[in-house]
Amino acid sequence: MGTHTKKVGICGKYGTRYGATLRKVIKKMEVTQHATYGCTFCGKNAVKRQSTGIWKCMRCKKTMAGGAYVLSTSAAITVRTAITRMRKSKGIEV
Repeated sequence: MGTHTKKVGICGKYGTRYGATLRKVIKKMEVTQHATYGCTFCGKNAVKRQSTGIWKCMRCKKTMAGGAYVLSTSAAITVRTAITRMRKSKGIEV
């Protein structure tokens, strides 16, 4: 294993290869994909990425679909908000 990295964090494994800008982009993606997220079913901070777009709660064992690197993408949030707004305007309660 490599030595401790102060600034580059998880991207220390790439060393000086690929350029600083690409390493910063990769760092952002790798940090978000390895993080734990809150479960919408049980409420615990226990959702981890299984593979691309597949997320699983370690506590309640629910499996859900999401983004490749984050559980909920910005596009999904936009769609969810639009659906909620439409339901509210039509008076449908769920």
